[in-house]
Amino acid sequence: MRKAPTDAEAALWSMLRGRQLEGMRFRRQHPIAGYIVDFVCLDSKLIVEADGEQHAENQHDRFRDAQLAGLGYTVLRYWNHEILQNSDGVALDILYHAGKL
Repeated sequence: MRKAPTDAEAALWSMLRGRQLEGMRFRRQHPIAGYIVDFVCLDSKLIVEADGEQHAENQHDRFRDAQLAGLGYTVLRYWNHEILQNSDGVALDILYHAGKL
């Protein structure tokens, strides 16, 4: 993803990087429990994933999310088109789940 992010991943990273979102520090492509997550705020234990069509009804994703939730993380998944067409709504949802609203 770092070398060739999708448009949605690039837009999401542009929103999250540099503590732009209420001072939250996000990392991208960060390893947690043997998984590589798209974006994570370690302080809030909040994981943000950008999903394309390959993630629709994906059993592996559900298992992975359950494993990460067992470690205390909240996993938020947004469809690529949602990130690109409703970035303000995505940002507000992230802030809500981080307890910043």
